[in-house]
Order: sequence, then structure tokens, then C-alpha cells
Amino acid sequence: MGVGVASPHPIPEGRLMEACAAGNQTRLKAELESLQCHFTWNLNSQRANLFLLRDKLEDIGTVEGYKWLGHIYNLQAYIHYQLGSPRDALRFFSKAAEALRQIKNTVSEEGPWLVVNYGNLAWLHYHMGELRKSCIYLSKVDSLFNDYPSPCHDELHPEIYAEKAWALMKFGRANTLLAVQYFQKAIRMQPDMIEWHSSHVLALASTSKMYRTQLDMNTFEKLKIAMKHDPDNLYLATIYLAASAARGRRIEAEACQLAKKILKKPVSSYSGMKPLLKLYRIHLSMDEALDLAEEALKRHPAERYLKRCAAICYKKKILLHRDIPPDQSIIDRAINLYRDVIALYHQSSLKRRITLANIYVKSIRHQSKADEIFEELLDEVNQEPGDRQMLYNYYAKYLHFTHRQSYKSIEYYMRAAAIQHPSVYRRNSIQILEKIRQRNRNRMCRDIEEFLENLHE
Repeated sequence: MGVGVASPHPIPEGRLMEACAAGNQTRLKAELESLQCHFTWNLNSQRANLFLLRDKLEDIGTVEGYKWLGHIYNLQAYIHYQLGSPRDALRFFSKAAEALRQIKNTVSEEGPWLVVNYGNLAWLHYHMGELRKSCIYLSKVDSLFNDYPSPCHDELHPEIYAEKAWALMKFGRANTLLAVQYFQKAIRMQPDMIEWHSSHVLALASTSKMYRTQLDMNTFEKLKIAMKHDPDNLYLATIYLAASAARGRRIEAEACQLAKKILKKPVSSYSGMKPLLKLYRIHLSMDEALDLAEEALKRHPAERYLKRCAAICYKKKILLHRDIPPDQSIIDRAINLYRDVIALYHQSSLKRRITLANIYVKSIRHQSKADEIFEELLDEVNQEPGDRQMLYNYYAKYLHFTHRQSYKSIEYYMRAAAIQHPSVYRRNSIQILEKIRQRNRNRMCRDIEEFLENLHE
């Protein structure tokens, strides 16, 4: 989804005050739409995506995410509003403003870092019908633009570019590519911000399959430089080590030392544990990854984020190594972890419930529970189009590989493809249907051909 750049110029004071004094909502909304904030960045507002992102932001915590704490609270507030909780949104926007003031630690309590926050508050009060308060925050934005102009004419202030980039990184690969550009603009104007450099290079790295293929030399060198300037950033150190391993360097000793450091850090999705476990799984060994995950859980048994990390490791052990049947004890541990994780991330666990069903298939004692989970999911009626596609696609695979029901499997691939929503699951379903048609060995090939022709009309 593209994200346009609104005008970097301040709102003309005369127009602003005229719109506010007259209570002219049409004029007022036009001014609001010119702001730079979460409400104007065309962020993905599908509920399923918002629940996932809400959980991810909560898992950052307030210690490891300190440098970005104001941005975290701003995005959390926006998500709360989109999920129907404007009062929670107001509370988090207030926390964001306070965090930004504390982090900047300047003589003045006001600064360009508050432009996005005030813009968000202007929009929130507008949606809540509090037009006078909305106008007050519009005026505050206007004052900040006048007092802190951008160093570059016709460009946004670097603080705005940085927050916009940080937010976009959370909304998929296409937006991450845009975030890279915004970080570059922010750094060009204000090159002394270490956390901007680190996030910029992490955004760059995240757009490639860096665990298995080499990063281009330019990105790799930027990663190396960023790590030297931000030595306490263990997440960055983990990504650098993974990039080094992909280039053929032996990293066993360094990985072990990094694991010891991460285990001592506060639990957070910014600590580096999740990418380190992935590094272990791909470049060292699956069993060492499991041992590390269990060691982290032993130290912090109640932390949901670590349970989630461990659950992923067990899933990979069970589902990606089909030629080596896992022990029942491994399967039982995975089942227990996934049950816990699903309960702890209740509103963002559709895919985890599907994963649990696929793990049950491997269990000697509980195979029938897989059918129960899929039946429950198919009966749920409040799923969004993308979720429905994912469910139908996975269920089609389940029917084909587990129950050998090819005709019914085809039916669900068709159901997934018929939903007019762009997604990897729709593309995959169409590709599978086309392969079946090309092989021409199934009595439903005629039906598939007719279906695909109608689909492309």
C-alpha cells in the first residue's frame, strides 16, 4: 500500500483559525488531512493485522525499546483507536508525548519530535467530536512547523521522516522499502542519530532473505558500521552475525557469546532472541536452538514472548523435518507451548491454531484434535478476507496430505482463490490449481479450468 507525503509546509494560520472559529468540519478535515501522522499514512487497518501488531509492540517492552518508546506509544495509541478504544488511544498518545519529552531531554519541552503526536491528537479529538480540542492541536502543529522548520526546503523535518519510517517498517515489505527511503532522508539531514542508522540498516536487511543468501556488499558494510556505532544493540549484532554466517564465516563461538549476553538482557522482542534462535536453527543446529529456547524459558518461565520463540523452534523441528519422525516428547512439548501461546495471544492466534492442528497430526495420541481445530475455525464467521484465505489454503493442504481427499482439497483451494483479496495464500491456491489442471490427471480438471477462466475475467 503506497503512502503519500503530505505537504511539509505549516498550515496557514488564517485558514486554520477561520476553520476552527466557524466550526466548519469540512474545512477542518481538509486541514487534518494535510498533517503528517498515523491517521494520514494509509496504514493497514485490518483488525487481524492490528491485533498482531498490538501484541508485537507490547512484546518490545519499555526498557529495550527506550529510544523508540515515544514512537511505540504513538503507534499503540493509533491501534487502540482503530480497534474501537478511543479512551485507551488518548491515554497512549499522552504517554507518547511524555516519553518523547523525556528521551529528548532538552531545555524546551516542545520540539519537532512532537509534530506526529500532536497531529494524532488533532485527529483523535476530531473523531471523538471534540472539535475545539482538535483545533488546539492543529494550532500546536502549526507552531512547531514555524518554530522548527525543516533543514531542507520542501522536505519534511527529519524527526517526522524517522517516525514515519519506523512505523512503516511494521506494515509489510512494500512499506519497509519506503521506510528505507525515509530513513535515508532523515539521516542525510540529521546524521548524528545512532538509532536511526541502526533501524535503517535493519530495514535494509529485512527486505532480503539474508539468513540463507548473502546480503549485497553495500548493505553488509552498512550493517558492520552500524554495529560498531551501536555496540549495545544485540538485535543488530545478531543480524550482523547471521549475515556473516550466510557469507560462509564460522560463527559458533560468537553465537555462544552473543547468546550469553542476550540471556542476561530484559525480555523483549528487541533483545535479539528471536533472530538468534533462527540463526541457530539455520547455521548451527536445531537441537542447540531448542536448548537455548528452553534455557531462556527456565530463566523467565512466565514470559509469553519467550514461549512464542520456543514454540516456533519446536514447530520447525516437527514440521520441517518430515524425513525424521520426532519423539512424542518433542510433540507433547510443542503442543503444550502452543496451547499456552494461543491463550496468551488470544486475538492474534489464527495461524498458531492452524499450526497446532498440524502438530496434532504428528501425535500418536491426539490426531483427531486436528480435525476438531479446523472444524472450529471453519465455523467462525467473523474472519476477514485475508484470514479466510489463509484458513482455506491451509485446510486444503491438510485435506490433501493428511486425509488424501484431493477433490475436497481442490474445493478449498477454489474457495481461497475466489476471495478477491491480494495475498500469498490466494496466489499459492491459484498456482496449485493451475498445476493440477496442467497435469490433467484429475477428473476435476474441467471444473478447475472453467473456474480459473472465470477468475481471470
